[in-house]
Amino acid sequence: MLVEFSIVPIGRAESMGDELARVLRLVDESGLPYRAGPMGTVVEGRWDEVMALVRRCHEEVLATSPRAITTIKIDDRPSKPMDRIEEKIRSVERRLGRELRK
Repeated sequence: MLVEFSIVPIGRAESMGDELARVLRLVDESGLPYRAGPMGTVVEGRWDEVMALVRRCHEEVLATSPRAITTIKIDDRPSKPMDRIEEKIRSVERRLGRELRK
């Protein structure tokens, strides 16, 4: 399954870079396939491992912020194999007949 999540720390400085760097370190160290974007991160894996990671990331932000808002979107399609992060992009590129700008 694919999970896109974003975490917004509330109650500290305007910049969120430090908190988000710590979150992305956890995502990277998880070993799960992921793609970081400017407004959220997509992670691929089984329900338990992905949701445990999102929880760790949420708790990491709460360690230094008095409040955190976490938004989660789930694309659960058990009939499809893993590697959907890349395959979804390749599918669109095939339809366009060219690579997307990255």
